[in-house]
Amino acid sequence: MADKLEEYRGKRGKDRTPEPWPDGPPEPGDDDLFVIQEHHATRLHWDFRLERDGVLVSWAVPKGLPLTPGVNRLAVHTEDHPLEYLTFEGEIPAGEYGGGRMSVWDTGKYETLHWNDHKVEVVFHGARARGKYVFLNRHNPEDEKDWTLRRLDPAEPGHEDAPEFLEPMTAVPGELPADDDEWAYEFAWDGDRTMLLVCGGRVTLHDGTGADVTGRYPELHKLGEALGSTEVLLDGEVVVVKDGKPSPDGLEERRRADGAAAKRLKAHCPVFYFATDVLHLDGKPTLELPYTGRRELLDRLAVTDRHWQVPRYFRGGGEAVVGASRQHGLPGVVAKRADGPYLPGDGSGDWLLIRN
Repeated sequence: MADKLEEYRGKRGKDRTPEPWPDGPPEPGDDDLFVIQEHHATRLHWDFRLERDGVLVSWAVPKGLPLTPGVNRLAVHTEDHPLEYLTFEGEIPAGEYGGGRMSVWDTGKYETLHWNDHKVEVVFHGARARGKYVFLNRHNPEDEKDWTLRRLDPAEPGHEDAPEFLEPMTAVPGELPADDDEWAYEFAWDGDRTMLLVCGGRVTLHDGTGADVTGRYPELHKLGEALGSTEVLLDGEVVVVKDGKPSPDGLEERRRADGAAAKRLKAHCPVFYFATDVLHLDGKPTLELPYTGRRELLDRLAVTDRHWQVPRYFRGGGEAVVGASRQHGLPGVVAKRADGPYLPGDGSGDWLLIRN
């Protein structure tokens, strides 16, 4: 009988990685266990492993589990793994095959509806992976490992995929509100208004007009890897900061660059993304929540790194916030009704721009 784990062993050194290393032949089980592992390797992906004939038949899915029908995700068929991999988590050393951090994203049991070399149809019964799915072999002559993964049954009740873009809610010029305690205040940055979508660990960026500017800001792409399987649509600003203040000239330089030019500018003219609102989170729109509720969700996301952060907001105390913005050489303050919903495209006065 052929050794189903020969390829697995051939790609690894027994003493070089913490991965399981079974010495004996695989022992068949009930063919009903699965694991999905989030794998931060060279590119973030999710490894789907299904117990079959004593091993884990495996696919690497770059954008993870599709949660609605009609969405096809690439699934790369990889070598069979040992059953001990059902619980494996750890850091595979850099330079080794699959080097990077791996964690269990979900695990549980599955039912087999159909299984052959062309189609694998299953029902997942996990904590996060639930429902009927099919792996389809595309029979691509250029890459025989090329499959797709698709959901077959309806999405979970209440689930909606996040839109790539919503028309931004806008602030109109105004004065400090008299009913100060009903407002929240943020510093104004005079950056480029930008919608940032994270889906399947990948980032897509659109400017305020809806134009795709993903290639313009390569330093923001790793935010997708940082958020992993979180699906979120953020509203915020792209800003260039020099000498501790927003730089209009630097922003204009980045605005004109794309592709290779943008990558060259990362070193001496880096951009920052200041996220100020969350409009959709893990299958649910958040537009109807009050501003303070949306900011609580945003704070829980822990969007903090060298190139992205969530600037602080202040409940009330508008005069002090304006004074601080002047002191730091900022262009002004944005006042937002603390209990107000997010109204795409609206500029009716629930948001005010108070310039210094």
